[in-house]
Amino acid sequence: MRALVFEDGKLRFEAGYPVPGRPPGEARIKVTCAGLCATDLAIFNGYMDFAGVPGHEFVGVVVEADGESLTGKRVVGGINAACMKCEVCNRGDETHCPDRTVLGIQGRDGAFAEYLLLPERTLVPVPDEVPDEAAVFSEPIAAALHILDQVTLPDSKLVAVIGDGRLGLLVAQVMANSGCTVDLYGRHPERVKHLSGSEIKHHTGRPLQDRYDLVVECSGSPDGLEAAYGAVRPLGTLVMKSTCAEPVAPNPWQVVVKEINVVGSRCGDVNKALPELAAGRIKTGFMIEEVWTLAEAADKLNSGAATGKLKILIKP
Repeated sequence: MRALVFEDGKLRFEAGYPVPGRPPGEARIKVTCAGLCATDLAIFNGYMDFAGVPGHEFVGVVVEADGESLTGKRVVGGINAACMKCEVCNRGDETHCPDRTVLGIQGRDGAFAEYLLLPERTLVPVPDEVPDEAAVFSEPIAAALHILDQVTLPDSKLVAVIGDGRLGLLVAQVMANSGCTVDLYGRHPERVKHLSGSEIKHHTGRPLQDRYDLVVECSGSPDGLEAAYGAVRPLGTLVMKSTCAEPVAPNPWQVVVKEINVVGSRCGDVNKALPELAAGRIKTGFMIEEVWTLAEAADKLNSGAATGKLKILIKP
């Protein structure tokens, strides 16, 4: 099969990469659309020491599975494949299974290929009214919605989101849909015009010190993290969504002196993302700037063509 392969710090296209053998309990999925995200770019810079086929945002069609109910269905899926045997899994924390593999990130080939494998239990059928180009956002939307499972929204209903990239725009919409007024900080004010009518206000400067009860950091940069620490008011909450390839020095004095609650936030439930897309509550189409084939993606990524692009889709 055709695939993008990351190995020894380099990304290459292979036309004859082996089709993965399907173990019991897993489904083989023909990828119809995959999304490039900041975590993928971090992997290309050494994050997670990953080798293999990257990519974890996808939509595809099940071509082979143990059960007939999934075969032929268009699906998205949770990216964590847990062992389902250990103490962590038995208490319901599958995404933190110490023996898990993670699609395109840790120990499992991912979505930048014609086919991928995932456990059948992680797959969710996509409603007919949600096109591939929207369904491919299910994983990052689920990650944005996961914040609502982790924190209580402040009584002030005033939230800051640091970073106006792909994830920041999704988080800002989730917060606004939850009744919050959102101050979105970043370098691209033109992006918010696509979200007219929402309670999202864009700012290009640094956030005010000690201003917000709740701050969500989505910038993926040390500067953004520093700004987020400063923006949280005493006794407030900082949610950290970014993954960075380079080490980031923390600011422990602000956590201690201001008694900040710091919440790490990762993956969410894709079951919750699809209704948001089906109902049109989260806008994604404006983010898509380019669509690449697998054959051209390696050269484009190696040449830095993804730099500055909001969202790139890869279609095998």
